[in-house]
Amino acid sequence: MPAGAARPGATARALVLATHPAPAVAVTAVATLLAVAADVPAGRAALLCAAVLAGQASIGWSNDWLDADRDRAVARADKPVVQGDVTPRLLRRAALLAAGIAVVLSLLLGLVPGLLLLLLVASGWAYNAGLKRTVWSVAGYVVGFGALPAGVVAAAPGDATAPWWLVAAGAALGAAAHLANVAPDLEDDLATGVRGLPHRLGARVSAAAGALLLAGASLVLVLGPPGRPTTAGWAALALAAPAAVVAALSGGAPRFRRLAFPAVLLLTVLDVLLLLSGGATLA
Repeated sequence: MPAGAARPGATARALVLATHPAPAVAVTAVATLLAVAADVPAGRAALLCAAVLAGQASIGWSNDWLDADRDRAVARADKPVVQGDVTPRLLRRAALLAAGIAVVLSLLLGLVPGLLLLLLVASGWAYNAGLKRTVWSVAGYVVGFGALPAGVVAAAPGDATAPWWLVAAGAALGAAAHLANVAPDLEDDLATGVRGLPHRLGARVSAAAGALLLAGASLVLVLGPPGRPTTAGWAALALAAPAAVVAALSGGAPRFRRLAFPAVLLLTVLDVLLLLSGGATLA
């Protein structure tokens, strides 16, 4: 093996890390759980799961490919491309291949659900390609995560349409995820010319907005479905409280900044699980 060449095992591990596995797995899990709640048949649910996972992988790989020079400039130790374990060229190839797979798998579910699911992928790519540098940076998350539940429900048999409250909660959680995800990297981003909405608002205002969005999304999930809130719904609100506190604190103490994004992801998955246990109708 040539000197300096990455070992195959190291390259494979680097590719997995470059997908941004935590959010990729969380988004895929949420989509799969929503498919179960929407009574999507098992075969179509598995196809949907694979389509969403491929799309998320493509977004992660495209992020690390397009940001390679920026990440090197600030010596991002958490980025495999900075450590030399994977090259931007390989990340580009992987991102394009995964995007192609996501297109094929999504459209196999049908035109409407396919296009809605691909809207999430397109939003992620648009964010990576330059939207993150503008005041509209949050739009990619709002549109993408609002489209995800709509696409999942559209994949159910018949002419199912996602209820307004599910789409609204998805959009709000997406916005909160954006604010929390950027929090740890505000200084590095500013040093490399990235000035998205959170950078313009500042750390404290962004943290407060993220906390309000988390609380609002949970309220919509609990109060939006027809009928009286269930016990599971109230439990979701109880879980939202500590996550919102962590999000609010991310504008101050640095130790909380890296906890905010995992808190949003965990709350989102738990909210969907409680939605399932409460028997809410999604279609």
